[in-house]
Amino acid sequence: MSPQRATLKDWVGLAVLVVPVLMMSMDMTVLYFALPFLSATLEPSATEQLWIVDIYAFMLAGLLIAMGTLGDHIGRRRLLIIGAVVFGASSLASAYATSAELLILARAVLGMSGAVLAPSTLSLIRNMFHDPGQRRTAIAVWTAGLSGGAALGPIVSGLLLEHYWWGSVFLINIPVTILIVVLGPILLPEHRDPNPGRFDFLGAVLSLAAMIPVIYGIKELADDGFAWEPVAITAAGVVMAVLFVLRQRSTPNPLIDLSLFKNRGFTASIGVNLVALFAMIGFLLFATQWIQLVYGLDPLEAGLWTLPAPLAVAVTTSVAVVLAKKIRPGFIMAVGMIVAAGGFAIMTQLRADSELAIAVVGASVVSAGIGMAIPLTADLIVSAAPEDRVGAAAALPETANQLGGALGVAILGSIGAAVYTRDIDDATKGLPAEAAEAAEGSLGGATEVAAHLPADAGDSLVQAAGEAFTRGMNISAVVGGAVMLLGALAAALLLRGVKTPTTPSGPTGQPGSEDTLMLRRVKMPPAPPGPANQPWNGRPPVHTPNQ
Repeated sequence: MSPQRATLKDWVGLAVLVVPVLMMSMDMTVLYFALPFLSATLEPSATEQLWIVDIYAFMLAGLLIAMGTLGDHIGRRRLLIIGAVVFGASSLASAYATSAELLILARAVLGMSGAVLAPSTLSLIRNMFHDPGQRRTAIAVWTAGLSGGAALGPIVSGLLLEHYWWGSVFLINIPVTILIVVLGPILLPEHRDPNPGRFDFLGAVLSLAAMIPVIYGIKELADDGFAWEPVAITAAGVVMAVLFVLRQRSTPNPLIDLSLFKNRGFTASIGVNLVALFAMIGFLLFATQWIQLVYGLDPLEAGLWTLPAPLAVAVTTSVAVVLAKKIRPGFIMAVGMIVAAGGFAIMTQLRADSELAIAVVGASVVSAGIGMAIPLTADLIVSAAPEDRVGAAAALPETANQLGGALGVAILGSIGAAVYTRDIDDATKGLPAEAAEAAEGSLGGATEVAAHLPADAGDSLVQAAGEAFTRGMNISAVVGGAVMLLGALAAALLLRGVKTPTTPSGPTGQPGSEDTLMLRRVKMPPAPPGPANQPWNGRPPVHTPNQ
């Protein structure tokens, strides 16, 4: 029997689900332009500034898995509405924070509530769109919203700060909260696990204790170079991750069903997500800095010139959905990564005096290639999980995104920084020690030092810094392109036997995977007779109709 097709109500509900994801990802970058303004008002220390920016992402990454599982327990729509209310309240608290400490606390709560939005919305899409083709389209729209928010954050922030105070960048979340609270109960179905068991609080603590040190340690290594303290912090996070896995293997009610990782399509898709975001996030930061600091555009103009990249993602996600009707997902992902490698190849030709178009086109091609892979990986991941346990699985794509992005910034950023420091050394000779150290630390530091030098010396330093930064960017592009080609090869090989899901999946496994295909080849015996005449292959999930 053909799966039930989505109604107009479901498609309108999809719009309600995409908006909070857009805002969640926008809050990752919305402080880029607001930080100088709030620093002037709240006067945070340098350490407090870092925590104001980073605490949101740390809490988001650490709680995704726990919040996804919590939705399976109490209902995904209910948790989404609760999360939206907390998201709105913490946004209001952030906007009117009177001290750096209060702002850090409000941003931490904002990250906790943000961790609800991604898994809740993706799992509800899985429950609303039973037809595989429609589900892939819905996930493509969701993916475009997730990637678009990060690009829109600096632009929206810049526009608001031209007219209002820094708190306005948080107040734009309030209408989204109202939208979800009002329309959610009308347009979104409720869904939960009928027999979830006890919630694994210890597992939730261990997942938080694993992700935060790993992300923090990697970020510190990227910012400051090798030091034993961030290495030790990262190692502590890895130990917590091992304890988390051991806990999930031993508890009767785990946050994540580890048997899902035996499914090749499921595991390979998570790996593709991690590798893709490693390359994209790690490198697009270079492109943004080049446009602003080397080419010389102001922040708002630079933000506007980054818009083609998320627009490219929106186009290629749609293309991937159409291709998936006829072509196996592993091949499409491999082609997408090869396209991304072509974008990195373009970036290897960038020079300090190049035209802006080279940077914009290169970044857009990288994003376009990644956009072909991400919606298909999300579809394979959520299709692999039983419908009543999809909340936990829906948290994994965004968890892989967060970890991959952190690794990309750390590794590609470290490569670029090493080349920059080596190549600018000659230009800083003769400067005072403090000024030389600042100029060798970053392109922004060199620009700041140059502003206090005589005109000729300052221009010479800026030129040398721009050339050094661009060479570092070129080398990082070579590494990023190589990673994409290896990822393409891995996707083609590991997913060669995995077909695009064509039927709604259940507890047996992801449609098109080897275990499901084997079940299709064997003629199953009829269900045993009995007064209850219950289906032999498991209980149906609880589905509460809209009130």
